[in-house]
Amino acid sequence: MHPAHQRVLDAAARKAVDLEIVEFEEPTHTAEDAARAVGTEVGRIVKSIVFVASTEHGPEPVVCLVSGGNRVEVARLAAVLSLPGLRRATAQEAHELTGFVVGGIPPFGHTRALRVVMDPDIGRSATVWAAAGTPNAVFEVAPATLRILSNATVAPITQPTDPTTAPREA
Repeated sequence: MHPAHQRVLDAAARKAVDLEIVEFEEPTHTAEDAARAVGTEVGRIVKSIVFVASTEHGPEPVVCLVSGGNRVEVARLAAVLSLPGLRRATAQEAHELTGFVVGGIPPFGHTRALRVVMDPDIGRSATVWAAAGTPNAVFEVAPATLRILSNATVAPITQPTDPTTAPREA
């Protein structure tokens, strides 16, 4: 098993949650790719996007868990977190701050404690799919369990969605 997958499984196990990781032969570079790979709607894919703000104590990272069809509205996220100057992290920053590569960043299991904010649209489905530590692996989980595992705060952080990509009730 890949060490990144094991970190995700271990983090879940510490909260008494068993996950099953599904691996693909090819990486899934977009939420749409991931949705096709698991045979679901894009709204049931959870994107883990890293943002960072410069503070007097150094960089303040935040991981946003976003429904696959949604986009983070940075100004809204900054207001929710009271973090002016928030910006999307570079791929290198995201890797250094989470311990995972972009495209495979899971919602939890990071190398350090991070603030996590979850898009409320994730809760529209009975289960969702999230990255499991590498760009070619995912796991399925109930949104409430995902919130607990990631210690996420649920807040409106996205731009209005296109109704054709919004998650459907399960």
